[in-house]
Amino acid sequence: MVIKEKTSLDSLGSFVKVVVDIEKKIISADCELHVDCAEELMKEGSLYANLWGANVYPKDKKIDFISLMNVRPADNNRSMDIETPEIRKKVEDIIKTLVF
Repeated sequence: MVIKEKTSLDSLGSFVKVVVDIEKKIISADCELHVDCAEELMKEGSLYANLWGANVYPKDKKIDFISLMNVRPADNNRSMDIETPEIRKKVEDIIKTLVF
């Protein structure tokens, strides 16, 4: 599901995988794997370099920034967590704007 405007994820359960396009400021949510959400956004014209994975806990309004797709040594991100504060903040802000 591609999210471009305010949408509640409460009906999707207590844990939802999401991928955020930090340039287009859109989200793909509720895929089995983060890479599936990334593919959904790329079909919408997103560039993989702008896509970052996270997990949303809608009822608690919490986010974790852990996804295998975030491992990008070429972008100085060597872990599954989003390590660059600016990128992490963009992902957080987009999620808060569109789903909280």
